[in-house]
This record gives sequence, C-alpha cells and structure tokens, in this order.
Amino acid sequence: MRKWFMAAAGAAALAVPVAVIAQNNAAEMPANEAMANATAPEEIPVSRDILHVQVILDKLGFGPGILDGREGMSLTNALKGFQEARGLEITGEIDQDTLVQLYQYRGWRPTKTLQLSPAIFEGPFLNPIPKDPNEQAKLDGLPYRTPLEKLAEMFHTTPQILIAMNGRDAAFGPNAVLTLPNALPAERNYPDNWNADWQRTAAALNVGSNSPKAAKITISKADGTLKLWDDQDQLIGQFTATLGSSTYPLPIGTWEVKGTAFNPDWGFDPDLIAGTAAGAEAAVVPPGPNNPVGVVWIDLSKEHYGIHGTPEPQSIGRTESNGCIRLTNWDAARVAMMVGPGTPAIFTE
Repeated sequence: MRKWFMAAAGAAALAVPVAVIAQNNAAEMPANEAMANATAPEEIPVSRDILHVQVILDKLGFGPGILDGREGMSLTNALKGFQEARGLEITGEIDQDTLVQLYQYRGWRPTKTLQLSPAIFEGPFLNPIPKDPNEQAKLDGLPYRTPLEKLAEMFHTTPQILIAMNGRDAAFGPNAVLTLPNALPAERNYPDNWNADWQRTAAALNVGSNSPKAAKITISKADGTLKLWDDQDQLIGQFTATLGSSTYPLPIGTWEVKGTAFNPDWGFDPDLIAGTAAGAEAAVVPPGPNNPVGVVWIDLSKEHYGIHGTPEPQSIGRTESNGCIRLTNWDAARVAMMVGPGTPAIFTE
C-alpha cells in the first residue's frame, strides 16, 4: 500500500508531499503481557498511511469504522462519502485527487503517544457478561469487560489493534505510555442541557462538540450507509451502518426522529428478536456501553425502530440487526449531536 500511495503522489501535477501525511509522530512501542493475554491480535500490520487517512476522515465526520490502519468496506464507504462531499470522482480509493483534498488536514497526525490516566482503570468492569438478556436484566449495568476494551473504544478501535500497535510486552496500567490512534477531538464544549452523565460518556468516547446540524438523514440499504445532509442539501457526514436482516428488513419509507435517549436501558421483547430461545421472557436490560443498543438510542417514528450504538464496533456492516440502524458507539453519539426531534429519516433500497 505504501508504495502505491507514494507513487500516486509522485505522478501528480500538483506536488503534494504525501510522506508528510503518512509520517508517524511517535516511535512504536510495545503493549504488555496483560494486553496480550486478554486478546490475541491478528497478525496483520497496521499501516500508518491508511491509519492517517482514517483519522482525518473520522475527524471530518466520514466514519471509517474502527481505526485500524487497514483497508476494508468501512474505509471505502468513508472515502466515497468524502469524495461526494468534495465534488470528486467517487472511487472509494485513496487516489490522487483525494490526497490533494486530505493534505490540508495533514496536521492531524495518525497517532498520539499518551500516558494513561488512572481513571481509565476505574471500574466497574464485568467479565464475562452473560449473553442471555434475562440474565443481563439482573445486573446493575453493562459496563466494559476490561480496561483494555474501555481504552480501545475511547480511541475508536479494538483491543486487537491496540496490541498490534504497541506489541505484546508493553506495560499496561496507570501512567503507562502507549501509542494510540489519534481520535482526540478539537474540543468538548457540550451543550449545557446535556446531563453530566452523558457529557462524561461523550468525552470518554472522544466525540467532539463541533458537529454541524443536519436537516435530514438518508439511509441506503444498497450502500449500507447513513448520510446526513444540511439545509443546502450538502453532504456533511456519513457512516457505515448495519441495516436490518431478512427477518426484519429495513423499513423503506420516510420517517422522522422523535427523540434521543442517552445511556439508555433496553426493553427486551422476545417476540421482536430473531433467534430468541424458547421460554425467554420480556426484560429491561440496564444501561452501559455493553448494552445491546450501546450508549445512544435515537427513536424513530416507525414503531420499534431506532438508530443506536453497539458493543461490537468491529461487526458494523458485517452482521444483521433486528431491523434497526446500528452504528459504532462513537458514531451513534456523533449522529445524536447532529439531529433532533422532527429530523426526517429517509430509508431507501
């Protein structure tokens, strides 16, 4: 990938120093025995070139999914959205015209080397979390399983990628220094009407407070994307989403946002969930990042349908849902900032 990335820049009429975009601002560090024991990473390298593109797109509101330095469907979708918004040829590739547009954001480096706050290691944590909603309903909440899972979600990635970026032998604990994807927002000046608990959640997810307001949402079954548009019909954000299933297909039509619940509980109805075990009873599953609807529920005028987060960000666009629109927790939180009651939500084939 790096060879192609550099060759494309060299062939351009406009000289864009892509090496600056790809440059890493921190030496690689190893991540520790505790991390290695927690989850075995895939033996696939993290490309700094690709990670830098992902970081820029993530900050601009064209969600590339998890920040993993790897090509894939979510990055392709994000590139298409960025290209559409900038009036470029829609290729879904890191082509020369796209690099020219990305160059102005080169100061957003691909990684940050940070000392871990002791607060990251404050619980509660619960591992394992029961899979049965009736058992989950007996708990006080559905927190992160481990500090590593919490840290990964803070930086819009997965535990496997943190291990791949830092190696298996790094110290992992309060005040440890690690290399992390640069998911840090420019500011966290959240609205005063947000309660303190939700402000803490948004800050922990590194969701910035400067997202523009959307005049409408469009959700494409064919593309597997959620797009946000301003009142001038300009594309201002796009995210890969999980959209329904054969049992509960996406409800094609025009709906609207009714309201948003932050850190919601989830009403489990066995009649509405495919594959529910015989004898399961209705239950209320408590809030938490590992709640089946994640940290946000954006309620729609179509009964039982909403836009929400997920405890499994790596599954977005790759699995099925029970009809709802599922995003990563950090993308769902960002969408929640951009919409409000009455925002149209148009679902298309």
